[in-house]
Amino acid sequence: MTRVRALRMLSRDLFRMKRLKSFVAALLTVTAIAHAASTPTYASKGVVVSQSELASTVGAKVLRDGGNAIDAAVATAFALAVTHPSAGNIGGGGFLVFRSVRGEADTYDFRETAPARAAAEMFVRDGKYDSGSHHESHLSVGVPGTVAGLHLAWQEHGKLPWARLVEPAIKLASDGFVVSHGLARDLERVLPRMKNHLASLAQFSKRGAPYQPGDLLKQPDLARTLERIAKQGPAGFYEGETAALIEKELLAHGGLITREDLKSYVAKKRAPVRGSYRGFEIISMPPPSSGGVALIEMLNVLEGFELRRNGFNSSTSIHLMAEAMRRAFAERAQFLGDPDFSTIPAERLTSKQHADELRKSIRLDRASRSSVTNFAWRHESDETTHLSVVDKERNAVALTYTLENAYGSAIVVPGAGFLLNNEMGDFNAQPGLTTTNGLIGTRPNLAAAGKRMLSSMTPTILTRDGKLFMVTGSPGGRTIINTVLETIVNVLDFEMNAQESVDAPRFHHQWLPDEIRYERNGFSADTLATLRTRGHQLAPGSSQGIAEIIVLDAKRNVLEAGCDRRAPDGGAVAE
Repeated sequence: MTRVRALRMLSRDLFRMKRLKSFVAALLTVTAIAHAASTPTYASKGVVVSQSELASTVGAKVLRDGGNAIDAAVATAFALAVTHPSAGNIGGGGFLVFRSVRGEADTYDFRETAPARAAAEMFVRDGKYDSGSHHESHLSVGVPGTVAGLHLAWQEHGKLPWARLVEPAIKLASDGFVVSHGLARDLERVLPRMKNHLASLAQFSKRGAPYQPGDLLKQPDLARTLERIAKQGPAGFYEGETAALIEKELLAHGGLITREDLKSYVAKKRAPVRGSYRGFEIISMPPPSSGGVALIEMLNVLEGFELRRNGFNSSTSIHLMAEAMRRAFAERAQFLGDPDFSTIPAERLTSKQHADELRKSIRLDRASRSSVTNFAWRHESDETTHLSVVDKERNAVALTYTLENAYGSAIVVPGAGFLLNNEMGDFNAQPGLTTTNGLIGTRPNLAAAGKRMLSSMTPTILTRDGKLFMVTGSPGGRTIINTVLETIVNVLDFEMNAQESVDAPRFHHQWLPDEIRYERNGFSADTLATLRTRGHQLAPGSSQGIAEIIVLDAKRNVLEAGCDRRAPDGGAVAE
């Protein structure tokens, strides 16, 4: 071998080694980044996780100042009404699950109600269903419940003064906060819906021009409304100046809500629904939320299968979970509604015996078929928000609330500065109207005076051996229940940490339409092909849900918080 050739070979080998080292270094870097991305936020005392880091910071400060989980949840929720206006609210409603360190559990129902003049056929025009009045009008606004619900939970379990919990939201609204890239993009998208509402445009645009990242967003009318709530409690919202402003706006544009409707609103304390899964206790929200019943029903069915052995998001695991989802959503449509207006067979639906019967109907090799002649389910908006809180004593709160659509009705109450919901859209469209697209007309969820519309919200707490284990929940409309199911299965069956569970790709089946909707690029081609051979219809989609979860490592007494990066601006903040 000539000296020149030897040098060339040495040079080539060194170059290859250099490239290999670069590749290995790059691979290690990517691996480190991926690991870091799935590393939860750790906390030895308390932690708050929500869709707004600003709001989570408010809640964590409350914990540092001696407040408990309820105090922090209330303060975070009010802050979200300022910093996350698409779903954070005082003009909407929701549900809260609380578990004390002593093991007592309560749930608070502050779902919106139908006004006194509501009726089952109120969205029918000339004999035909009118989607516009159902979802996009002043007629679609339900009586808000958020302020009453937060106050009731605080009244029974809070430690710090009420005004102290509302004050940070007042300051954020009056002094303003810096608009993020995510919020700027979000506000720009909603402006066309606000074009006919002058108060909405005035609050969420700069004389019609979109806010830009880095701008300061001030909401002085909202600050004044929050000041009335801080001083007067619920009366500062349901009576006096705020109530008069709500009534004036709605009655002037064909809405139904009066000051009497507002004054009559009552948040309700209800007993949680309870179940078990592989030795863990499930504590969740009862009707008029369908979430807890459907979640426990699905977990009961899945308990009879060995998901861990089948593998995370394998075709078999997805098939079995989709079949459990299919059955729970079918029964949800048939049986669930406001328990004050209908007899709800929740105990039967959440029983292990009922799950045994459902499990027998699942074939391992073939998908079932959904039929419109039996049951169906309809659209429910994705724009909700969830927060989870655990304090240093291990009291826990799971809170989910909403305006329905993003920014609700898009109607800001003039002079009051907050957005109104369009939650009447969650009532069934018309008696007897059932379609393959998901509209249904079953009796339990038809509109009626004072009735609460059915919801998918699923704030949930898990315990093991009498001690706190997990707090979970998500927005996402009809996908909420399945997102919460998957966070639980990810942790319990597939041994993921909190952040890994939140980051994992998701899928959804809701009986009708008869399809598995899955997050695009989250599943292998082979898995999807195998599901098709089993008879499943598949539909790729964008992101599903925005889960915010906390898991307690009891051995180390350390909290893991998982914040969903599917949406911008969220944050887990430790005490």
